Amino acid sequence: MTPEDYKKIIYTAINREVESYTFYKTVSDKVKDANLKKLFNELAGEETKHREFLQGLLSKGPSALKFSAGRDYKVGDNIPIPDLDPSMKPVDGLVVAIKKELEAMQMYTALANSSEDAEQKKMFLELANMERGHKARLEDIYVNMAFPEAW
Repeated sequence: MTPEDYKKIIYTAINREVESYTFYKTVSDKVKDANLKKLFNELAGEETKHREFLQGLLSKGPSALKFSAGRDYKVGDNIPIPDLDPSMKPVDGLVVAIKKELEAMQMYTALANSSEDAEQKKMFLELANMERGHKARLEDIYVNMAFPEAW
């Protein structure tokens, strides 16, 4: 892959972060539960930080991105991604959000694994870990919503 190919991947990642931010903010505005509202606002804030980091990579230019050539990053394996719809049932929205976080985690892990620059690798691993944390939080809520305890 060329530096321009990587640049396209970073643009795709930025678009996904913006899409996730929009979804989380919209859900936060709709949800009535204060804890869920707080969670979705926090997730939206994290997605903003991710977008800013990725935009910083782009501002350095594609030649600043240091990847080894010839690897399959499988970023395209996740496309197309269905549109997020804030009017869907909350449990369905959580499933979409979990899938988005999983895809982001996998993408950042692949980018970290192919990075030749130690600082760049570290940043992508940190992003992957953040996405993993988002996924875990969402999965906890999903389990409680999808499988409520009954006596």
